[in-house]
Amino acid sequence: MKTKMISALAVSLSVSLSSVAIADDEAMMQAAGKEIFNKCTACHSLDSSKNAFGPSLIGVFGRKAGALPRFAYSDALKNSELTWDEENLRKWVAGNDDFVPGTRMRHVEITDKAEQDYLIAYLKTL
Repeated sequence: MKTKMISALAVSLSVSLSSVAIADDEAMMQAAGKEIFNKCTACHSLDSSKNAFGPSLIGVFGRKAGALPRFAYSDALKNSELTWDEENLRKWVAGNDDFVPGTRMRHVEITDKAEQDYLIAYLKTL
């Protein structure tokens, strides 16, 4: 009986520690993504009430592309029918000109998958 209780406690502790490790990993990914995002702040605002040269990226994850009010998107992006999920954000940052030809945005492409993961993790927090 005592052995079963100790085993159950060990399993519970292991699961709890795994959850902490996952949370720590996610926090580290978000922090790395925030550093990568510094490249984006020249054009994108982190203020939901105003746009800069590019649109505010607050709430971008899950938003329909080209749908933020008060921003003049290209027709290509407005008509793309995209929603900013992980797959579409990854394709966008890897090469937006190829992904949505005719878009106005120009940026340095992020082709490294790990950097894409970090940036997407951060964008999800906005």
